[in-house]
Amino acid sequence: MTTTSAFESVIGEFDPIIGLETHIELGTNSKMFCSCSAEFGGDPNTHVCPVCLGLPGSMPVVNRAAVESTIRMGLALNCSIASWCRFARKNYFYPDMPKDYQISQYDEPLCFDGYLDVTVVTDDGPQIFRVEIERVHMEEDTGKLTHAGGAGRIHGATHSLVDYNRAGIPLIEVVTKPITGTGRYAPEVAKAYVAELRDLMRALGVSDVRMEEGSLRCDVNVSLSRDGEPWGTRTETKNVNSLRSVERAVRSEMLRQADQLRSGERIIQETRHFHEETGDTTSGRSKEQAEDYRYFPEPDLVPVAPSAEWIEQLRTTLPEVPSVRRVRLRDSWGISDFEMQSLVNAGALNLIESTINAGVSEQAARKWWTGEFSRIAKERDCELEDLSVTPADILEVEILIASGDLTDKIARTVFEGVLAGDGSVTAVIDARGLKVVSDDGALLAAIEQALAEQPDVAEKIKSGKIQAAGAIVGAVMKLTKGQADAAKVRALLFEQLGVTE
Repeated sequence: MTTTSAFESVIGEFDPIIGLETHIELGTNSKMFCSCSAEFGGDPNTHVCPVCLGLPGSMPVVNRAAVESTIRMGLALNCSIASWCRFARKNYFYPDMPKDYQISQYDEPLCFDGYLDVTVVTDDGPQIFRVEIERVHMEEDTGKLTHAGGAGRIHGATHSLVDYNRAGIPLIEVVTKPITGTGRYAPEVAKAYVAELRDLMRALGVSDVRMEEGSLRCDVNVSLSRDGEPWGTRTETKNVNSLRSVERAVRSEMLRQADQLRSGERIIQETRHFHEETGDTTSGRSKEQAEDYRYFPEPDLVPVAPSAEWIEQLRTTLPEVPSVRRVRLRDSWGISDFEMQSLVNAGALNLIESTINAGVSEQAARKWWTGEFSRIAKERDCELEDLSVTPADILEVEILIASGDLTDKIARTVFEGVLAGDGSVTAVIDARGLKVVSDDGALLAAIEQALAEQPDVAEKIKSGKIQAAGAIVGAVMKLTKGQADAAKVRALLFEQLGVTE
């Protein structure tokens, strides 16, 4: 049974319920409760101080910028903002937090009861799905553990290294309510939600939301149930780190759980790990027994109580949201809802807009990103935004095409070199000698050589069989290594033979 037919079989028998817990690192200059740098990277354990290391006598202080960013996030997600909330200590014994507890929010989040609408292309055209938000709460990120041996996991590792640079960075968790009614589109809805959330955070300017650097991470919850039965037991796939992987994780878990349920096995409530190379998930740790984190109010921090005036002032700073921006761009570019959603699904919208803003025509920008670059991204099994080509590169190439120095075909070769890491557009052109052969003398010499090698073709052309010219044009392109302008070669050929096309 193919994967497609297997998935269709699952949909025919089960209803999926999904939920998404998304962690977003804020782009503040300092950490959540101290003045240490929140910059990504740095030598291990250099962005630390007594507060984020939990040393005796140190006292945390709330980062006002982080609170403001969280309120703006909540407003953009149509949430209610709490007039009073507080932090709590989440106690656990694991070395990624030197204090042995994490400062988080428990039953009193800053933002709650919101929603985010996402659009998914269905068999009946683009359809809007409303994803309800349970809560948006503040906490501090944990440190980073590196396990040596054991294929990077703690099981089988010989030893572990810990870097506390990330510990204490402002981390916002956006938790959805259970998402139902998505049917066969559950994987696409999950991907679309994370993509929309990412674009919204970028528009707000609160985070760079780079999944490859861990500033946006997603935990994917999935359960299945048959019609008329209670919701099934859910699993939680942890730290999925790309949009494509969010979709694959949902699909993989739906297939796996369906197989188990059909065979009479019980679904275990557990965390699972997603494997990029296979698209499968494997068991992590059981969560069937409620974990007792012994939450209690953080005694060293005062409650957060944003005034109504402050909240309304922050509301005035909200930018144009992605959904409104898409409508504006759709109308400006004169494309359909379906075409716009296709650009969004391909991850090309922001890249196309940036390329147009750089000075490239809308048609050319769409051509490159949805054509050649989409093909390359698919071959490399990566996202479009992961490609190293820039809007400035595309502008440079388009200028050379307009001046006649490059053809579309040669331009593709230039971009292949840029994407291979061979240097800038100019460097690739110079190194490979890729400019168009436009000298009439060189082209006529190539035409004469091609005619000499195929003497019968000239007579066919003169007798009215114009289509035979293709053989000569092709031969000239081969002689010039594809760097001749085919239209110019054709015109020179007819002129030399005294033929009118």
